[in-house]
Amino acid sequence: MVIHIVGARPQFIKLAPVIHAFKKTGLPYKIVHTGQHYDYTMSDMHFETLNLPAPDYHLDIGSGSHARQTAMMLEEIEKVLINEKPSLVLVYGDTNSTLAGSLCAAKLGVPVGHVEAGVRSFDRNMPEEINRIITDHISQYHFCPTQNAMDLLKKEGIEGILSGDVMYDALIEFSQISVTLPYCSPFILTTIHRAENTNNPGRFMNIWEGLTMIARDIPVIFPMHPRTRDLYPDMLKSSADGITIIEPVSYLYMLAMIRDAACIVTDSGGVQKEAFLLKTPCVTVRDTTEWPETVEAGANTMIDTGPESIYNAAMEMMQSAVFDHANPFGNGEAGINIARYIKHTCMD
Repeated sequence: MVIHIVGARPQFIKLAPVIHAFKKTGLPYKIVHTGQHYDYTMSDMHFETLNLPAPDYHLDIGSGSHARQTAMMLEEIEKVLINEKPSLVLVYGDTNSTLAGSLCAAKLGVPVGHVEAGVRSFDRNMPEEINRIITDHISQYHFCPTQNAMDLLKKEGIEGILSGDVMYDALIEFSQISVTLPYCSPFILTTIHRAENTNNPGRFMNIWEGLTMIARDIPVIFPMHPRTRDLYPDMLKSSADGITIIEPVSYLYMLAMIRDAACIVTDSGGVQKEAFLLKTPCVTVRDTTEWPETVEAGANTMIDTGPESIYNAAMEMMQSAVFDHANPFGNGEAGINIARYIKHTCMD
């Protein structure tokens, strides 16, 4: 039996194609939800939208410092693994849930499979980068989304398995569902939630000013992460003309917004990739990216947090983004590739 450990919105999306493939191949499994994301709009809504079964274990860890959150996860995950005695633990992406799940399993001698292995931003100031590196180096099975991830792992002495990207599987399946948006085109879609931008008021205010400059020309829609909203409640009560702040939306709704936007301004890794796959120009407000394939293709650009830089990059990308590059994220069968590999290689 395989234990899937997830805890944050991007992981629920990555989990969906794998669980659907597990059902098709008859693999036994249970789901552990750490509760890292616990707000309805960041958790339960996505289980419902993605047709995922309710978690077998919900640990209700909640928020906290990285050390406290990870420690609490380790303690609770250990209880589950001792009770269930799985043949394999699967972890996803780069969150504290990923780190805690892989570390706990490794300490108990349970093999670990890492879905989205080999991804690197080369910025160790990002907690996610530390989580990725540690997880890869204590995992036995490394399911890589791209050839670039395979190559990066090889440089670290690790042989990966080129599965393709499970988020591409999810996008293919769920982007076919019709969603009508209440927004008139054109509009800019923005998501800003990374600690490097939100924990630094100077950086965040620069980004905000850049968005207000854009909004003078084109309306900006900002589905706001609860953490960002909590950090800047007073300023956001009086949002700038042209910027519409909304609650986080379902995965289906988000795909429709990315599809219909004139351009994306984001610091999200997943949104960069979804914009590329849905052929929407993207401006990434970060110093590095874990998806350099999107930049090399000409569909995404990295930019600093200067307001003028953000404005100019958005205006330029709407005119110059390129989408004729080959898709590096597989053929939409990553979930079934992972399930078949596990069934034939990892199970007792």
